[in-house]
Amino acid sequence: MTILTQDEARSLMKKVLAYSKADECEVNLNGTDRGNIRYARNAVSTSGRISQSTLVVQSAYGKKSGVATINEFDDASLEKVVRRAEELAQLAPENPEYMPVLGPQKYAEPVTFIQSTADISPRWRSDAVAQSIQVAKDNKVVAAGFLEDNTRYAAMMNSKGLFAYNTSTNIDFSITVRTEDGKGSGYATRGYNDVTKLDTKAVTKIATDKAVLSASAKAIEPGKYTVILEPTAAAVLIERIFFGLDARQADEGRSFLSLPGGKTRLGEKLVDERINVYSDPLNRELPTSTWNGDGRPQEKINWIEKGVVKNLTYSRYWADKKAVKAIPGPDGAIMEGGTKTLEELIQGTKKGILVTRLYYIRDVDPQSLLLTGLTRDGTFYIENGKIQYPVKNFRFNESPVIMLNNLEELGKPERTVSDESNANYLLPPMKIRDFTFTSLSDAV
Repeated sequence: MTILTQDEARSLMKKVLAYSKADECEVNLNGTDRGNIRYARNAVSTSGRISQSTLVVQSAYGKKSGVATINEFDDASLEKVVRRAEELAQLAPENPEYMPVLGPQKYAEPVTFIQSTADISPRWRSDAVAQSIQVAKDNKVVAAGFLEDNTRYAAMMNSKGLFAYNTSTNIDFSITVRTEDGKGSGYATRGYNDVTKLDTKAVTKIATDKAVLSASAKAIEPGKYTVILEPTAAAVLIERIFFGLDARQADEGRSFLSLPGGKTRLGEKLVDERINVYSDPLNRELPTSTWNGDGRPQEKINWIEKGVVKNLTYSRYWADKKAVKAIPGPDGAIMEGGTKTLEELIQGTKKGILVTRLYYIRDVDPQSLLLTGLTRDGTFYIENGKIQYPVKNFRFNESPVIMLNNLEELGKPERTVSDESNANYLLPPMKIRDFTFTSLSDAV
């Protein structure tokens, strides 16, 4: 086990700082204990466990800085890594955007650590995967999946007296199920801090039902359709808005939030007024660290409120330049929704298409946030409140900004994992009108 306690981390980093001769020194210490099982064709292919810790030293002389990394923590190695960082700092050119390290900060007590997740054993993993594989065998389908759990710690200390520490746990599970003839495919994924919320059997059943139902898909004409995006499908589009909330990019005209003349859309209505997006490190369904990578506290922030852009992220340098508060980017984003389940959204749809998953997302026009990609692993035609038949996959061209202005209804939010970034979000299923499908794809 490589998870150092708060006292152990503090003691180790104090020792590192004692070796420093630089004007400023910052130490970051990170460790993880990670276990996993991978399976395919209804049989486990690999399993393993990795435990590791890394220490990073940044030394600075004025605006010249150097960074060195090590994973050996004896006294000689610790002094060596400090000297190396100092040597690199002396050789480096001045960084005109260098910001001095922060002094002591106040952080909320994090809620990211769950003991039951930290206690996961190899036996638990094998039993969880066995239940998943059994569902596939019982339904005469072929499953491939990946289960990974981790316990992490992160600590930070600098020469001005800042100290931060956090422990966290997480478990992610994803599964793809194919029919034996390869014509049907289904997918499901879940991620939690608390392992007791994960039911691999139930998740596999969702993917299995989609695989069986999606066999013998029919081709229908591309065009504009009302769609219901499951949270997994919505995540890979909506996160592009989250990634684009950087004030500097907007100020410099490099963002969909930029306006002519160096102005931005901060304070403007960007999307439908029912859209509310925020981040909260103490949210029990999606808890995150209470401090970010440069030591700034993470707080609850409203990013989009009633469709209006309320805040942008600011690096310390850009905030200082603009004389505003430095707001770090969120580690997880939450979108408010309604109370309806996915099934109830389907029941309320006269005609539309249910999309399980989107992948191979690529930029078409960054200024409008226009994206392209493909549906996969279960795309279904809805009529009169029922799924009528599977349809062949589509290529789409769509902007999440335009999409959220064509909102018809939001369902009940649930935690999901982005297939593109592997980030966790709390998002609702979404019913969107006039979603643009441009062509058909023969891929399953």
